[in-house]
Amino acid sequence: MAYRALKGTKDVTPNEAHIWHHLESTMRSVTARFGLREIRTPVIEQTELFLRGVGDTTDIVQKEMYTFKDKGDRSITLKPEGTAGAVRAFIEHNLYNDALPQKMYYLNCPVFRYERPQAGRLREHHQFGVEVFGSESAYTDAEIISLALTVLREVGIDDLSVNINSIGCSECRPKYHEALKAYFAPHLDEMCPLCKDRFERNPLRLLDCKEEKCKAIAAGAPRMIDYLCPDCDDHFNKLQSALSALSIPYAIDSGIVRGLDYYTKTVFEIISNRIGAQGTVCGGGRYDKLMEMVGGPSLPGVGFGMGMERLIILLESYQKLPEANGRCDVYCLCMGDGEGSLTLANRLRQRGIRADFDPTVRSMKAQMRYAEKLGAKLVAIVGEDEKAKGVVLLRNMATREQTEVSLDGLSDAILKQL
Repeated sequence: MAYRALKGTKDVTPNEAHIWHHLESTMRSVTARFGLREIRTPVIEQTELFLRGVGDTTDIVQKEMYTFKDKGDRSITLKPEGTAGAVRAFIEHNLYNDALPQKMYYLNCPVFRYERPQAGRLREHHQFGVEVFGSESAYTDAEIISLALTVLREVGIDDLSVNINSIGCSECRPKYHEALKAYFAPHLDEMCPLCKDRFERNPLRLLDCKEEKCKAIAAGAPRMIDYLCPDCDDHFNKLQSALSALSIPYAIDSGIVRGLDYYTKTVFEIISNRIGAQGTVCGGGRYDKLMEMVGGPSLPGVGFGMGMERLIILLESYQKLPEANGRCDVYCLCMGDGEGSLTLANRLRQRGIRADFDPTVRSMKAQMRYAEKLGAKLVAIVGEDEKAKGVVLLRNMATREQTEVSLDGLSDAILKQL
């Protein structure tokens, strides 16, 4: 039987790993400049965490979670998003006792959702995410939008638009819910069974249905920003002012509600048209009540998630995928002497030089071909004459020039050329 990766999962081979390294190094660089620290949370969590945090009326909980019973008869879920786990860890380790706000990120966070695999959205995909706990300021919302745009631009993507919305809070949302129900009530018979259930339990989710007939009806629904309480309205105005101050163009999109119940006030998406209908490359918002909802203190939060696989598809469409940087800088070739090649390579490695050799001791011609395939910039050649003289012949693979250097001075000569 030939085993294959499960549907909706994907291997990252050594030929592709450099692309991920490019994204990761950029994300680490940008988050360091913005004062964020890394958090890593487990792949599995108690199912109740997502029922309470994400919301039992969301598509994620109702359709997409990978949930199972473990041997202790506990309900366990592979995490379908990164925020709830980060909040759980923040509470469990009493990080709220540290200086606030706490700004953190996660990188290559595996996320599992059972849905039809499509461009950039796999059943197991990976997210870069940012979470800021302890700030209720709209300026923090603007800051993380700026961070996300900085990451995207520095990995090579600059044709982007920012869409924002406010979905209010517990003060103004009930009135809006009533307006939504009044609008959707005459159309219920035309809508999908899931929307009929949402109508009573969580009418805001009616705006997030993926069924075409429901989307068409929702297009004419009332806008949340017309029902905001004074606090939410002020927050939304400050966000717009802050984005303008940062010279970040934006548009208000009243259709953005995001797919998770924990959002309050600000929600946003960063869009690219390069990958068609799946053009959202980053989405996030504010979740001021989530900490309390999962048993923690009353602390506001805001964050975003960005799919790594989707970013790679976007970079490919821009023809900006980074080139591989070769597997070694120096190839060591001690003719007919595998042990000599090994020790020479090890000597260079101790000086921080990427070095490789051929353990099978093939012919010089075969080894030179191998060095080219490895992307070696230099080849250090030791034949009988060189061994007798205590020197190494250093060959530049680009210019084909060869220079003779002493064995003791080899590392310095290589570092100078590199």
